[in-house]
Amino acid sequence: MKKQKIRQSMGSRVFDIVNVAVLGLVAVIMLVPFIHVMAASFTSVEEYLSKDFILFPTTFSLESYRYIFSTGTILHGLMVSSLVTIAGTCMNLLMSVLTAYPLAHRDLFGRKVMIMLVIFTLMFNGGMIPMFIVVQKLGLLNSYASLILPYVISSFNLMLFKNYFQELPVELEEAAKMDGYNDLSILFLIILPLSKPLLATFAIIFGVEHWNSWFNAMLYLSDSGKWPIQVILRQIVLSASEVGDAMGGANFIPPATVRMCTIVVATLPILCIYPFLQKYFTKGLLVGSVKG
Repeated sequence: MKKQKIRQSMGSRVFDIVNVAVLGLVAVIMLVPFIHVMAASFTSVEEYLSKDFILFPTTFSLESYRYIFSTGTILHGLMVSSLVTIAGTCMNLLMSVLTAYPLAHRDLFGRKVMIMLVIFTLMFNGGMIPMFIVVQKLGLLNSYASLILPYVISSFNLMLFKNYFQELPVELEEAAKMDGYNDLSILFLIILPLSKPLLATFAIIFGVEHWNSWFNAMLYLSDSGKWPIQVILRQIVLSASEVGDAMGGANFIPPATVRMCTIVVATLPILCIYPFLQKYFTKGLLVGSVKG
């Protein structure tokens, strides 16, 4: 049986054309700066100095990348960022799940009080100085734990987790309990496999937050040897004239090219991971946000 094509009105076609054109223009505007950074990072020094704006390099060169990797500063920063991102994302997901799942059960004792306390923190918080004092008193200063533990749970994200678990059929848990499963078994063997869109979406969100975070490292880490890649990138951007000293002493690479290479290196890991989770991302953005 042939499928009948739905005939669009002229107004609908015009809207689609305008919509595609506007979104395409926005996409181009957003892509051009990144393409320029990528192209400039692979351009030879001579071509970069002779042109004001580069989208397609005519002379390909890896000298800038050899320059930034001439010392272990960038590689060490990448390792630190990877460690913090992986550990922080896992902790965020684990604590969010373990906290939200009990709150999704209406028969939990003290549930309303706990939810009100969570909502209260959405509207009121101590701020930067009280948080710094807490981190200091706990002995977390100048440790990687200071970048993870103080931000292990977000109240807003916690409510989204709770709403998602709350929307799952209750019959699943009832059937599992009849088969002898306890609460933890139900959570890890039944609920979480059904929550892949939620987990994938927030894995991206948490991961990007940890990877791009630089202020907390500047605040809590006094040892420059523990700085993540984003703090190193910030130092390079702010001290362009001292790049040669910071990156090993060579002076033949333009500071702007060094910045662009570092930006590419700092951005590439997230760009490589995103396609593997993208199929869950669109669906997962709305989960838990609307309760029917």
